[in-house]
Amino acid sequence: MEVNSDSKPMVGDNDQPTTSTFGNDAASVASNTTPTVKSPSPGAIIVLGMAGSGKTTFVRRLTTWLGEHGHQTYNINLDPAVKEVSFPATIDIRDTVDYKQVMQQYGLGPNGAIVTSLNLFATRVDQVIGFIEKRDSVKSMVIIDTPGQIEVFTWSMSGSIIAETLASTLPTIVVYVIDTPRSANPMTFMSNMLYACSILYKFRLPFILVLNKTDIVDHQFAVEWMTDFEKFDDAVSAETSYASSLCRSMGLTLCDFYENLKYVGVSSFTGMGINDFMAKYEEATAEYVTEFKAEYDKLRDAMEKRRQKFENDAFSSDRKRDLLRGMGDLKLSNSVIENRLHLRDEHLDSDDDDDEIDWEREDNLREGFPSNRKDVD
Repeated sequence: MEVNSDSKPMVGDNDQPTTSTFGNDAASVASNTTPTVKSPSPGAIIVLGMAGSGKTTFVRRLTTWLGEHGHQTYNINLDPAVKEVSFPATIDIRDTVDYKQVMQQYGLGPNGAIVTSLNLFATRVDQVIGFIEKRDSVKSMVIIDTPGQIEVFTWSMSGSIIAETLASTLPTIVVYVIDTPRSANPMTFMSNMLYACSILYKFRLPFILVLNKTDIVDHQFAVEWMTDFEKFDDAVSAETSYASSLCRSMGLTLCDFYENLKYVGVSSFTGMGINDFMAKYEEATAEYVTEFKAEYDKLRDAMEKRRQKFENDAFSSDRKRDLLRGMGDLKLSNSVIENRLHLRDEHLDSDDDDDEIDWEREDNLREGFPSNRKDVD
């Protein structure tokens, strides 16, 4: 049984990178009044984070900050189960894969459906890269929001394919967002640090740790724990369980990890710390060029050879049909793109946060692209 995924084909060939209109509140203006001296280096940011860490809010705030400073972004949403996205997404996985139909037709649960949706989307990653490459002339940054079920992207094959293909094309940075208030507990803090370490070595890309929600709890305690083991040991000493002993041992083990770790405190709600994040971003893009680019250039060449071999394979037509089963065409006509962007601008300009996109109206504007997508309840 095939998945009908023709529901909102991906915006692609002729659409423009996004300039955000979010964040004109007094708090953001007050915290980001200094304009940047130069445009940020072109590159991609893959944003990871536990559910509730504020990762999507961080993407929205970063898009806002860049838009206020006149810089365009190319946003990609990779969460197929989200009902609405709070930032303007240039490419949205929900436009290509119907999450609820994947659940029904493959008999999967929520997490399994998300993994399968990402796998289907990964079969078209070459077209996504093609869309992104066309924006190089305007030096737009690519910001990718991933599912809140962090393990779905971090430890799946589709996550590796997307990250490696992207990193083979332009400087790519991995950002891990953690919930600072929850990390005030030393056990939770250590769990986050272990996960950060595993992400760093899994993706082998420049890495930035974002300590989010600093408007609630200042992140200075985390900085002290990373730079002074005795202070972390004092915090752990209040616990007498076996877990506390393990936590203390892990703290010693991660000392080398902390030394070279790029971290920054940010409030995605107020915009505080975004300037500092952008400084870390510039450091990370420079690190990519000096430390990682040569490796990913070799990977790109190897991928191209495999692609050519695949194209010449006698069984390639059958294999392609199996790989791309259920996927719709990603190209849109100019009129459809203009209609979609017009609707997106109307949605962004709305002052009522409770307003929802009129999907029926959007469907009526499409030329030959009927929508079968149903929002997740």
